[in-house]
Amino acid sequence: MKSKLTITIDSELIPAARRYAHSKGVSLSAVIEQALREATREAGASFAEKWRGAFKLDPEDYPTDDPRFDYLARKYLR
Repeated sequence: MKSKLTITIDSELIPAARRYAHSKGVSLSAVIEQALREATREAGASFAEKWRGAFKLDPEDYPTDDPRFDYLARKYLR
């Protein structure tokens, strides 16, 4: 369900925002809604979720006999 919302934006930004929305073929409301969806989706992810899979292991660089490393690698890197 959609609801009306009143927001305050710098008057110099409004024409540029309208041009941007027009160039994308959507309404200004749709542009703002999408930006808010992306912002809230990012804020909802935990630190580990944001970084999971971002780093790759080179097995030669890490000890294989360290149980703490093995635990953390299983938890955060796979």
